[in-house]
Amino acid sequence: MNVGDKLPNMTVATTQNEALKLSSFKGKNLVIYFYPKDNTPGCTTEGQNFRDAYQDFQKLNTEILGVSRESIRSHQNFINKHEFPFDLISDPDEELCNAFDVIKEKNMYGKKYMGIERSTFIFDQKGKLQHAIRKVKVKGHVDEVLELVAEL
Repeated sequence: MNVGDKLPNMTVATTQNEALKLSSFKGKNLVIYFYPKDNTPGCTTEGQNFRDAYQDFQKLNTEILGVSRESIRSHQNFINKHEFPFDLISDPDEELCNAFDVIKEKNMYGKKYMGIERSTFIFDQKGKLQHAIRKVKVKGHVDEVLELVAEL
């Protein structure tokens, strides 16, 4: 997924809709952020930051979707615990993750494994990718995304 590419016409499983078509967001800006795991410190902080800025994104005609490989049930618990006002996508088969090329080799305590590289993608109202931010650092990230969306 590179800048200029169109939003994939995929159907995904979300916490509010069993079969959500990504193409249904045409006419709105869309932020899709990929994160490694529900209820871990960095992922929780990132979700809370998007939650806290959600009204600002809404004023800019922008929806937010979070994506990880956890189940709908895990996502629903994550949403309920932290009162996220946006939907989370469950991608256990990594179809969406692979479409966005966010599955990367990671290393934790000397053990290598394949996991989601924290990444954010910003699409304009026509479904065209305007910004791809990879290797995201949580601190200040949501502010950066909000600024980029405001420039669309």
